[in-house]
Amino acid sequence: MPSEKSFRVSLKKSQHNRSIRTRARSAVTTARDAISGGDTAQAETAVVKATAVLDSAASQGVIHRNNASRRKSRLAKQLHGMAQPSE
Repeated sequence: MPSEKSFRVSLKKSQHNRSIRTRARSAVTTARDAISGGDTAQAETAVVKATAVLDSAASQGVIHRNNASRRKSRLAKQLHGMAQPSE
């Protein structure tokens, strides 16, 4: 059984991590919506913002760095596919 103090610390830490994880998910969703919207300039800025948020979450240890890298890669691939006409 953990002590009361360690329990309080873990609650505070999990709440902090949850807010960062939510911010990352929201940024990725916004970027995907912008990509599907068709506006290239808006999509590029959304992907750049999502990339920064994912990097921040990874550097803080909230998500694994490979997870962040994979999500950034998928967003970049979707953005690139949007710019190129499908053949």
